[in-house]
Amino acid sequence: MMTRKDVKSVSENSAPADFQTIPATDLIEEVRILAYALYEQRGKQDGFAEQDWLQAEAEIVGSHRTFGAAA
Repeated sequence: MMTRKDVKSVSENSAPADFQTIPATDLIEEVRILAYALYEQRGKQDGFAEQDWLQAEAEIVGSHRTFGAAA
């Protein structure tokens, strides 16, 4: 199970330019919500927290990059 200790904080200095306008806390919250949805879709089966988190992170980051490129 993911805990707050597992979540790496992201500073604006290390974020890509297109993410500097989005607060890191908002991105983390979006990833958290999607990761939990993935967990629910699998029937709340334990043991996949890291996989769910990474998949959610990839989808959220990808969607923000796509959106930023379209703007």
